[in-house]
Amino acid sequence: MPGKFELKKAKDGQFHFNLLASNGQVILSSELYKAKDSALNGIESVRKNAIREGAFEAKSAANGKFYFVLKATNGQVIGQSQMYASAANRDAGIQSVIKHAPDAKLEDGTA
Repeated sequence: MPGKFELKKAKDGQFHFNLLASNGQVILSSELYKAKDSALNGIESVRKNAIREGAFEAKSAANGKFYFVLKATNGQVIGQSQMYASAANRDAGIQSVIKHAPDAKLEDGTA
């Protein structure tokens, strides 16, 4: 099963998406967008930037957990991972985004 983007509508009417790996696990989450078109543009940005050299920034949180962000060419964060227990798991998460994002199907849960 390939990866997929799940587009959702929050209770406050804003839109957000998650990128899921082939096993159904969330590997990247977006910010909230006021407009659906903006969220769809965010998905396209993830598809394009996931394969761009230098687009990922590996980080560590104050609590000792690890995560990453995906940035657009303008430096804006377009997605963030969940927290990982180890740097190796975080790095595997980055590879999972690179693998799944470009061809992930869109599942629109906002209709």
